[in-house]
Amino acid sequence: MPNLLLLILLTAFPALSTDMYLPALPTLQQLWHISMAQANMSLIAFFAVFSLFLLVHGPLSDRFGRRPVLIWGIALYVAGSMLCAAAPSITLLVCARIVQAVGAAAAAALALALAKDLYEGMERQKVLAYIGVLLPLCPMVAPMFGGWMLQVMSWRTIFLCQGLLALPALYGTLRLKEPVTVKTTGGALSVMKRYAVVLRNRRFLVYTFSFSVMVIGFSAFIAGSADIYVSGFGVSEQVYGLYFGFNALALMLGSLLCSRLCVDFSPTRILHFSLAGMLTSGAALVLTSGATPILFALPMFGISFCLGLSRPLSNHMTLETVDTDVGSASSLLTFVFSTCGVLAMTFISLDWDSKPAIIGRMAMAGAAVPLVSLLLTGRRGPHKG
Repeated sequence: MPNLLLLILLTAFPALSTDMYLPALPTLQQLWHISMAQANMSLIAFFAVFSLFLLVHGPLSDRFGRRPVLIWGIALYVAGSMLCAAAPSITLLVCARIVQAVGAAAAAALALALAKDLYEGMERQKVLAYIGVLLPLCPMVAPMFGGWMLQVMSWRTIFLCQGLLALPALYGTLRLKEPVTVKTTGGALSVMKRYAVVLRNRRFLVYTFSFSVMVIGFSAFIAGSADIYVSGFGVSEQVYGLYFGFNALALMLGSLLCSRLCVDFSPTRILHFSLAGMLTSGAALVLTSGATPILFALPMFGISFCLGLSRPLSNHMTLETVDTDVGSASSLLTFVFSTCGVLAMTFISLDWDSKPAIIGRMAMAGAAVPLVSLLLTGRRGPHKG
């Protein structure tokens, strides 16, 4: 299996694990007589545990290698998917989602580490952009596919499909010729102490925390979109899937433009442009309050497009600041990114008068923080930790 295809499959695990069953949340709410906040716990618990175990898999891969950790994680993900399909209540579904999250974290944590191992410089920028172009196919197709399955099959089939779709990634990992890297030594405590080395890299920390904030507007959309479109605007699950796919298309187009612009323009210039666009789109959403499906969808398209344009370059700039402990650095980067997403999802799940306006304000904050960070760091080259 080509390395690029394997990286795409590994990066797709979080989207595969959430977006396909988003249309089923209202169904679960009615089936088990629970609130939307309780139904969203299956989403929030996944990301919380997923974020925590990101910090575990990265250092383990620096110690034992990427391939063994990936094999274990993907196999656990498949088992967790089967448990989700058999869950008889929201409590057991949340427990099964936790098992699923532990496995998915291995794939997500090591995707960036493998990108760092396998590619360098401009080639890595292009690879990350290509991943950004193809990856949104998952959130674009998954909700529509999930909505279709709800029409003709049970919601449990969604989780069965998640387990089956993970098998190609498991096959690719078994066939992976892992790059030769310098492995760390020592026991579990020594392995986890490698984070002390990563945390001393100030440029890495600044980029990691500021760039991760960019995702809060889109993460809030993921958690709140079903409630906004289905419960608020009264559209069907199938139409909701189309609206959700509209945002995934924006992510794809943004990453496609990034793959073209990164040849002629510096990452900093592109990031300035994309963050300004995200700030403007968020302001438009605040002004209109997303009063209709179109007035909500169009500003969200701009937010998603700018996120797709900026994310490959922000990942590349962050990875450029590290030379050793790449697995730990990749884990920390993905952990902070996912934690920002979890906090945003929890925040938007509260009882707000206008969730679209709240999402707009979150998008503006998500653009302002990295924009200020870039302006403060100036045009200095990346500092190698």
